[in-house]
Amino acid sequence: MMRSTLAYGFFLVLMSLSLLFAAEIHAKEEKTSKKGTVTKEAARKKTSTTKAAETKKAGADSRTAGTATAAESAGATTGEARAQVTEIRYWSNPDYTRVAITLDREVRFESNQIKQHVSDANPSRIYIDLNASRLGPGVKDLSIGDGLLKTARVGQYRADVVRVVLDVENVKDYKVFPLSDPFRIIIDVKGVRPLEISRLTEQIQPAPAVAAEPKKIEPRDEKPRVGARFKPGKIRRIVVDPGHGGHDPGAVGAHGTQEKNVVLAIGLKLAEKLRDELGIDVVMTRSTDVFIPLEERTAIANKVNADLFVSIHANASLNRGASGIETYYLNLAKTEKAAQLAARENGTSLEKVSLLQAILFDLMANYKLNDSAHLAEEVQKALYRKLHGQYPSTRNLGVKQGPFYVLVGATMPSILVETAFISNEAEEERLKDSSYQEQAAEGILEGVKGYISSLK
Repeated sequence: MMRSTLAYGFFLVLMSLSLLFAAEIHAKEEKTSKKGTVTKEAARKKTSTTKAAETKKAGADSRTAGTATAAESAGATTGEARAQVTEIRYWSNPDYTRVAITLDREVRFESNQIKQHVSDANPSRIYIDLNASRLGPGVKDLSIGDGLLKTARVGQYRADVVRVVLDVENVKDYKVFPLSDPFRIIIDVKGVRPLEISRLTEQIQPAPAVAAEPKKIEPRDEKPRVGARFKPGKIRRIVVDPGHGGHDPGAVGAHGTQEKNVVLAIGLKLAEKLRDELGIDVVMTRSTDVFIPLEERTAIANKVNADLFVSIHANASLNRGASGIETYYLNLAKTEKAAQLAARENGTSLEKVSLLQAILFDLMANYKLNDSAHLAEEVQKALYRKLHGQYPSTRNLGVKQGPFYVLVGATMPSILVETAFISNEAEEERLKDSSYQEQAAEGILEGVKGYISSLK
């Protein structure tokens, strides 16, 4: 009986150990199984993340700008304030296109290009990523179709990135640079004029006059038109650009004279003289009191294939005694005064002018700097000669250079003329005088004429 009891007890111990051992093995297997499941899940997530990254990368090659989910678009994944893309515009002619992206604040951006094939000389797409940005209401894709660009497409690529994609048809070169106040990103695209487009008639001719009954006109004595004798040669079209306008008055004199008004008066007189006396076609960036963004002014000149661009302004200084006339062409500012003037005319800060100067190193390669300097010399010389004859106290401040937004991107010789200091009370009175405006316009005309004559 004793042996039987001991044997039974020994049997129970063995059974307990066996069960414990089996439980431990089961536990290890379960742990291993769970570990395997976690590893697979991690691998799946990693694969998913990799695919997402590849998709985003491939989105650059995609024919549509990337679009975020509704939650991302609503800012569910980010708490930071984002800039808003408020507008996308373009101006073009057969061998030039300018695209302007406007935002309500400054952002970091990246520009890239994609080639259909690695061996291709030119890109098939250009895209701009705007960081910390969101797409504003009403901003839509643009159909361009000008022979250089097909379309400009825009979308919320990620929660905090807006992507603008330019579908390229025929591009030789392009430049991307920012402008300030408001913040804009400019893309200037240049290409070879396609043969079929080059044959198109330019759409800038005035509309034909409506037939009317002939009126009897009394004969009158008229001065012979110089335009009948003067041969403009290569210069067939000039863009005259009166600065500022609309909500932007420009500099304001001590007696309330606004720069925008006096330079418009001079510009209108100059345009009439160029047409009547030199027989040259003239396009004005504005002929009334309207606001034209700086980037649009040179875009207009490029669009109409202008041969010269003349921007008219009135100077200003904190030194009320400062006076005189000066003419500028686009280049790096050599003096602090030139930089300060550029900041005022650009409607921005000295810091932003410094940033623009850095960008200009890359931008100026294709600009006609020598031709612009030559035009500035001729205009400054003739303008001083004309004004000094009537107003002996006029000072000749010479030809200078500076980083003016309004001149950036011009594909023709371009200058900015400061016709007097509106901050100087005596010169403010002159600027308001129609006679002075007439003399200033005549001086610029003579300068343009001298430049044209020197080309022959």
